[in-house]
Amino acid sequence: MVVEPGRVLVFDADDTLWENNVVFERVIDDFLAWVDHPTLDRAQIRAVLDDIERANAVAHGYGSKVFLRSLRECLERLRQRPASEAERREIDELAVALVNHQVELMPGVADALDELAGRHELLLLTKGEHEEQQRKLDACGLLHHFKAAHIVPEKNVETYRWLVREHAVDPARAWMIGNSPRSDILPARAAGWRAVFVPNANTWVLEHDELDLADEGVLHLNAFPELLHHF
Repeated sequence: MVVEPGRVLVFDADDTLWENNVVFERVIDDFLAWVDHPTLDRAQIRAVLDDIERANAVAHGYGSKVFLRSLRECLERLRQRPASEAERREIDELAVALVNHQVELMPGVADALDELAGRHELLLLTKGEHEEQQRKLDACGLLHHFKAAHIVPEKNVETYRWLVREHAVDPARAWMIGNSPRSDILPARAAGWRAVFVPNANTWVLEHDELDLADEGVLHLNAFPELLHHF
């Protein structure tokens, strides 16, 4: 499939343009080793944490602050008591990497965007805590490629319909490009867009969902630079 020039390409940021969740996964690995529950194994503790994160994402949104909240709540649920001050400090120390993490672009992203910007209109759409996401946007060195960058609390069907109104986009000419079935692909398709799925092995478990492989409106790629073969 080769798409003619003049399309609107909307890009996810975390785990599409740069690595993100892998840092959280490293912290989770350290947390699971530290908790060392007497009866639950790592997979069972991770299931408890996933349930807590799922609830907190709905109630409080996304980002490192909510993640730390989830770790503390997980510990308290496992211990069946409030976390001590020492335990809170330990969790904060485990998560130092989240604060100090530098933006690490995916291979080939900068060069691919440089070419794509000459053929199409590019927008960026990311969700999360505004200050935290803005810090990454400011540090990524990619913003000059995009007509606009939007930070939203959630990416659902209404978000994509809002973006259509905001930029007077014809949904039939719009493509959402990202690694998350739940946030990037399925809601964009429900809004009448087409989509490009660029998988990331470190995608957050809560962003997983089933994709219809027979859906011709979704282009499946192996890596970001492959976009240049199609757009």
